[in-house]
Amino acid sequence: MSDIILYTTAGCHLCDQARSVLEPLARVNGLRWRTIDIADDPALVDVYGLRIPVIKVDGAEADIGWPFDEHALINYLQSHLPAD
Repeated sequence: MSDIILYTTAGCHLCDQARSVLEPLARVNGLRWRTIDIADDPALVDVYGLRIPVIKVDGAEADIGWPFDEHALINYLQSHLPAD
């Protein structure tokens, strides 16, 4: 099973909102997810600095950036998580 990554940084209130969409969806569906603070890596700041929060399935080319709702996140995950 692939991990779901939430790119975030400290003090990001939109990241808190994204977490509130992702967390219950992941819990109900038994999905693993983790956060990565972009401030720890200058390359991630270059890629995601103006876009966070961003959710990406580890290994996928596409991601989903804020704003998104539960429906949009479900569609993204269904398209990018490998089938069991």
